[in-house]
Amino acid sequence: MHIALETPIQPSPRVQQLCGLFDLPLEKASRVAWHVDLPLDARPWHVGLIAGPSGCGKTTVARHYFREMADLDKDGRPRAFADWVARGAVVDAFPHDLPIKQIALWLSSVGFSSPPAWLRPYHVLSTGQQFRVTLALLLAHAAPGQRIVFDEYTSAVDRTVAQIGSHALAKTVRQRGQQFVAVTCHEDVEDWLQPDWVYRPAENTFAWRRLRRRPSICLYVVRCRASAWPLFAPHHYLSERLHKSAVCFLATWSGVPPHPQPLSPEGRGESVARPVAFSAWLPYYGPGPKTRREHRTVTLPDYQGAGIGNAFSDFSAALWTGLGYRAVSTTTHPAMIRARLASPHWALHRAPSLADKGDGKVRHATTRLTAGFTYVGPPLPAALAEALLEDLQPRSQRLASHGTHTSSNTQFHSS
Repeated sequence: MHIALETPIQPSPRVQQLCGLFDLPLEKASRVAWHVDLPLDARPWHVGLIAGPSGCGKTTVARHYFREMADLDKDGRPRAFADWVARGAVVDAFPHDLPIKQIALWLSSVGFSSPPAWLRPYHVLSTGQQFRVTLALLLAHAAPGQRIVFDEYTSAVDRTVAQIGSHALAKTVRQRGQQFVAVTCHEDVEDWLQPDWVYRPAENTFAWRRLRRRPSICLYVVRCRASAWPLFAPHHYLSERLHKSAVCFLATWSGVPPHPQPLSPEGRGESVARPVAFSAWLPYYGPGPKTRREHRTVTLPDYQGAGIGNAFSDFSAALWTGLGYRAVSTTTHPAMIRARLASPHWALHRAPSLADKGDGKVRHATTRLTAGFTYVGPPLPAALAEALLEDLQPRSQRLASHGTHTSSNTQFHSS
């Protein structure tokens, strides 16, 4: 495809002065052209990326090559988008024939797993949350076989949100068999989006890519006090109340690849302590072996969509089994139930059902379906589990410690 844009130049006095100052020819028009060859029919694909600096022609090429771009507004969203989000709560912006469980799965699939926020209107959400909701709405409203083209992709969001959200989006697009094209000036999303092809208008180069693993996420885990809970409480789908007997753990992320040397406050700074996820566990009283029950596990919205919550839950359960406990979890979240059913580390011991109110005991889940799971994955080494359980040392000491079997600070990788 040959694309040419021509714009008349008005020979004003300032234009003539500028041409004389920089020795520019005074033309009647300004003309730019591209000769584009995107062999997208050569092989099957799901995710494409058009990337390059501002002004290189990304949007121009996309608008000429993809007819879907003609129906987008200046923000790169369908013109019907304003009508979708004007209906009220976020969940009401989805197609009317979608059941609420499917809507929950759509939102969770792009890394927006905070049901309390789903009740709010679109315009009151944070920029990062709006980005996730936009992705979910585009995918949900797309007709079968319809290609989605997103201009200015991730331009208005934090780079952590952009990277984690790109991974969640690409995974969902491939699972659904859809096609998505991201048009962006941010090269940092490529490793997370893992596109099947990349076109760079600035160099006029096109390349097919092999699917690779996304960058590793290294999380550092310490035992923490209940005072860490208020940061995570607004994002939990149940009560914000934390039981006073809960044993709590905090996962932090430096945002950089794992480092073979011990961490130090001077060398890595405050970035090591960015909170990402929280997990609390309770004693379980009943017949059978000694048991610990998952009470609250929450991942902050900016980090949802990369499997951190499930990995942290597995890690915490492995800690208890490493100490000789049975680890169990009850959940009502559709995405969590689906992930647990697919995981080799969890076994379903109670299918989704309502709590029984006929035995005279107190039951909390009498109006919602919950499913019960038992952790059956590998245990954490006992020495490491014991050290983590005792970890309530000062923060400066936690930062200086490293992930070994004798340290009270450890690390695990979300994959």
